Amino acid sequence: MAHSDVKKAVLAYSGGLDTSIILKWLEDTYDCEVVTFTADLGQGDEVEDARAKAVAGGVKSIYIEDMREEFVRDFVFPMFRSNAIYEGEYLLGTSIARPLISKRMIEIANAEGADAVSHGATGKGNDQVRFEFGFYALKPDVKVIAPWREWDLVSRKDMLDYADKHGIPVERKREGSKSPYSMDANLLHISYEGYDLEDPWAEPSEEMWRWSVSPESAPDTPEYIELKYRGGDIVAIIGVAFSIALFLR
Repeated sequence: MAHSDVKKAVLAYSGGLDTSIILKWLEDTYDCEVVTFTADLGQGDEVEDARAKAVAGGVKSIYIEDMREEFVRDFVFPMFRSNAIYEGEYLLGTSIARPLISKRMIEIANAEGADAVSHGATGKGNDQVRFEFGFYALKPDVKVIAPWREWDLVSRKDMLDYADKHGIPVERKREGSKSPYSMDANLLHISYEGYDLEDPWAEPSEEMWRWSVSPESAPDTPEYIELKYRGGDIVAIIGVAFSIALFLR
């Protein structure tokens, strides 16, 4: 499919640096309308921030949907039951959300009559594969636009310069600011990459402990927690029942 054949694209949109730039880049490069989709998977205030940025970017069709229950019920808990752990230690915190996002994006593309879907995964990692296998499995003829495999922006500086040139507001714009990392958060986990973490000898800074504490700051006295299971899934903690999404928060 040529660029000129793409009239509307659905973008997996977080409102962060990458997808804020991708939104503008798609409009300019493909001369198409962009529909944004933000899945609320428990990342907190980022969801409404994404809505505000999409509105400011002139997006006409903005989809923001609470998918927390479905995420935990249909993806996280089945993953736990199957003991799916990457290379014996990683609990697939980011990757397990991708099939759900892909599924909903194809549904939106069908409803909107979109020609293409787009994601912000880099061209060197597994995330691009997770998104695109989901897209093609559900809609084999869909056009997938992966900007990181097409554009000439090769560094964070290039992206910040692009944002400045086009008047795109982005947070944590310069190295040395409070939180220069690229982060991914959902009910299951939060991950960081970039900046000093590119150096294997660098230790994580204290600001990264947002949902827990560092081992040095943890209590010396252990606490015992009783979990109740039904059908292989946790349904109560210390005798108190929770919804499946609230369990992870």
